[in-house]
Amino acid sequence: MAVEDGGEGRTPEERLYRIVEDGLCIGCGLCQSVAGPERVQMVVTPEGNERPFATAPLDHETVDRIYDVCPGTRIDGLPDAEVVEETTVDPVWGPYLRIVRAYAADPEVRFKGSTGGVLTALGAYLVESGRVDFVLHAKASESIPTFGEQQLSFTRADVLHGMGSRYGPTAPLVDLGEVLAQEKPFAYIGKPCDVSALRNFARHDPRVDALCRYKLALVCGGFMPTPDMRAFLMGIGIDHRDIVDFRYRGYGCPGPTRVETRDGRVVEKNYLDFWGEDASAWSLPFRCKVCPDGIGEAADLAASDTWPGGSPTWEGQAGDPGTNAVVARTRAGLELMESAERDGALVIERDVTARDMDDYQPHQVDKKRAVWARHLGLKTVGKLAPEVRRLRIEELARENGVPENLRQARGTRRRVHEGRTSEPTPRPE
Repeated sequence: MAVEDGGEGRTPEERLYRIVEDGLCIGCGLCQSVAGPERVQMVVTPEGNERPFATAPLDHETVDRIYDVCPGTRIDGLPDAEVVEETTVDPVWGPYLRIVRAYAADPEVRFKGSTGGVLTALGAYLVESGRVDFVLHAKASESIPTFGEQQLSFTRADVLHGMGSRYGPTAPLVDLGEVLAQEKPFAYIGKPCDVSALRNFARHDPRVDALCRYKLALVCGGFMPTPDMRAFLMGIGIDHRDIVDFRYRGYGCPGPTRVETRDGRVVEKNYLDFWGEDASAWSLPFRCKVCPDGIGEAADLAASDTWPGGSPTWEGQAGDPGTNAVVARTRAGLELMESAERDGALVIERDVTARDMDDYQPHQVDKKRAVWARHLGLKTVGKLAPEVRRLRIEELARENGVPENLRQARGTRRRVHEGRTSEPTPRPE
């Protein structure tokens, strides 16, 4: 089992729900793939989360396997076999072979995609070149526009249809078994926690590594919980039930947050109106606050924003065409990036360093240094905490000093006592 869950005396269903109740579920849907949809289904709860709901009795063996693959309970860095002789391992940014600034060569993809459109361009390149048969990623949900939903893209047009960041609940791994049963090579593009889930599942099913040829991640700042999203919408005079289309960003860098309603109204707000001007203002699920890997250490390649100081400015958005930082971690990721440049899908502007990444993503640096103490705070009050391997969080915590680690641990304990880390037992809305 990946994490000690105090399962003695609990039913299998209670053990599954404890992941949710202790605030560690990210809603990826992998538990549905492990147990099978006839026993576990992802449902939208009254709180607006996508969470697992047991529709039939479970057994402890199945729940043990869920604990071992769930990215809420177990988060690993890059597998040792992927760390080669030429790999540099940075204390914060982890293993990499090359870091560059790059953008999509197609001006339309660069403009419409998130930041510089790199992940969209790579997804299109992979299917067009025949390296994979399809890309598994997320697109805007057709039923709940602020959510994301799974997309299998077999063509360039499919990939472009799903372009753009999704900062809402998304369960891309709900039917991973069915995806693998196609026995076709594919690529995955998504959040770091989803890539970690894939790596975890690969230990139980060798088809993951055999078929998922490329695992690509965005450098992730988290997503907005549904209650806060609904509050934002009410603040601009829109009921969430009236929305037919929602775009978080894109069509520029970062581009406007755009809402379209059933009666034809269109409201556009600045990205900073939506997210706030710095990380301290972001509204995030608790799981994101204790995330040890927002930077995609388990991925072959990860792409991030490149705003100095970690956020766009009001003045600089209009003239920013969008450029990603791209961290190639494995030989497969490096070869893909350099081939995409050679074949005209990407433009590589220049190489950058891990210290440049510190400037582009300072909130990731701060969180990576804080999470070990935050996890300790959870453990001291009897809550579940993720089992973390190969991410160096304890070594980074030692650099903080005892006073800072105590501050982080006590802050987490205070959140627990105030009820800000927990969720109700899942039930359908």
